[in-house]
Amino acid sequence: MNAIRAGAASVDITPVDSQFLYGYPHVRRYSTGVHDPLFASALYLADGDSDLLFVANDIIFVDKALVQRARRRITERTGVPGERTMITATHTHSGPITAFYVSNEADPVVPRPDPKYVQRIEDGIVEAAVQAVAAARPAAIGLSCADAAGVGTNRRDPAGPADPEVPVLVARAIDTHETIAAMFVCSMHPTVLHEDSTLISGDFPALARRVLQRDVFGDCPVLCHTGPSGNQSPRHVVRGNTFNEAERLGAILAQAIARSIERLSYRSDIALRCVSRGVQLPMRTFDAPDVAQTRLDHAKARLEHLRTSGAPRTEVRTAECDWFGAEETLVLAQAATSGCLAAAAEACLPAEVQVFHVGPWCFVGWQGECFVEFALQVKARCPNTYVISLANGELQGYLVTAEAVMEGGYEASNALFASPTSGDLFVQTTLDLLRDQ
Repeated sequence: MNAIRAGAASVDITPVDSQFLYGYPHVRRYSTGVHDPLFASALYLADGDSDLLFVANDIIFVDKALVQRARRRITERTGVPGERTMITATHTHSGPITAFYVSNEADPVVPRPDPKYVQRIEDGIVEAAVQAVAAARPAAIGLSCADAAGVGTNRRDPAGPADPEVPVLVARAIDTHETIAAMFVCSMHPTVLHEDSTLISGDFPALARRVLQRDVFGDCPVLCHTGPSGNQSPRHVVRGNTFNEAERLGAILAQAIARSIERLSYRSDIALRCVSRGVQLPMRTFDAPDVAQTRLDHAKARLEHLRTSGAPRTEVRTAECDWFGAEETLVLAQAATSGCLAAAAEACLPAEVQVFHVGPWCFVGWQGECFVEFALQVKARCPNTYVISLANGELQGYLVTAEAVMEGGYEASNALFASPTSGDLFVQTTLDLLRDQ
C-alpha cells in the first residue's frame, strides 16, 4: 500500500461589492460590510492509486451547474476526475444569493444571483483545488469525533432527533508533523444570525474555524461541511441573534473539536476509494392553488395569534417559518399548474450520492437539504460513516420525514421533491454503494 499524500489551500471568495444576503424572505437585505471573510477551502488526498478532493465553501448553496463547470476545469488543470471531487456549501444565511429558487419567484425583494459573484465562487473553487493538488506532500491522516452538544437542537422539537457527533479529519506532514489541513462535519443550520444582520459572515462554523486556526491547528485550511440538518437549528439554545452568540457557539464547537484530537492517532497506510451514483427523485404532488391559499391564510392567522398573545420567541419563530413555507407552497403549486416546475427539477437531477472512502472511514455526499433522521439511519447500519449534505448541488428545498409531511410545517412545505420517498432513496442508494465496495 502506498503512503498518503495530502495538500490543502484556501481562496478568499468574499464579495468585493454589496450583495443580497440570502436565507430569509421578505427582507431587502444587502451587505453593508464584512464581519468575517468567506473562503473556498480544498483538501486533496492521494494514495498512489486513487485520489480524492474535498472543496468546502462558505456559501448558502452550490448550484449543480456550477459544480459541473468547476469539476471540468479542475480535471483539465489537475487530472483529478470530476467524480472524485466533492464540492459543498456550509449553508450560511449571511452570504450572497448563489442559486435561484422557484419558490422565491413571488418574493419581490429576492433577486436572481449576481453572475459576477457566481463566477468568483467558481474561480475560487477551481483555484483552491489546483493549489491543493500542487501542494500535496507525504502525510498521515487521523480521525476523531467531537461532541458538539450545546450548538443547537432539533428546531421543531428540542428533544427530537439530532446528531451532535462531529467527525474531524486531520492531515499532517510526515516529516514536520505540521498540520496540513483539518476538516469537520457539523449537522446544524448556520443560522445564529438573522435578517437584521447585514454583515457578510460564515456564521458559527466559520467562527469555530477562526478559533481552531488561532489555538489548535495554526494557519492552515480548515474545511467546514454541514451534515444533514434540515430540521436542526441553534434556535433553542441562542440568547439572541448576534455575533456574540455566533462566536459563543463557534467556541463551543471549536473546544469540542480540540478535546477530541488530544489523543488522535495518525496513519499513513490507508487506501482511498470513490464511488457515486445518480438518483432520479420523484416530484412532489401539489394541491390546487386555492387549497394552498387556504393553508397560507391559516398559517398567517396562527402567526398573528401567537405574536399578539405573548407566545415564547421560539414558538413565534417556528410559526413564522411555517408561514414562509405556506407562501412557498402556494408559489410552487401555481408553478406546477402552469407547468413551470419541470425545468427546475431537471436542473437538480439526477441527484448525486457520492461515497469517499478514507481508509476505514466513509464520507458520503448528499445533494440538497435533508432531515437528520435519514443520515442517522445510515450511521446505525454503517459505523464510521458520515453524511455531508448540500454536496454537489441543491434540490430546490428540503427532503423530510413522513412525520414532517403529516405535520405540514415549513420544511415539508418548501420542497420540490416527494418525501419521505426521496430521502429513503438517498439512504438505500448509500447503503447499496457501501455494500458493493
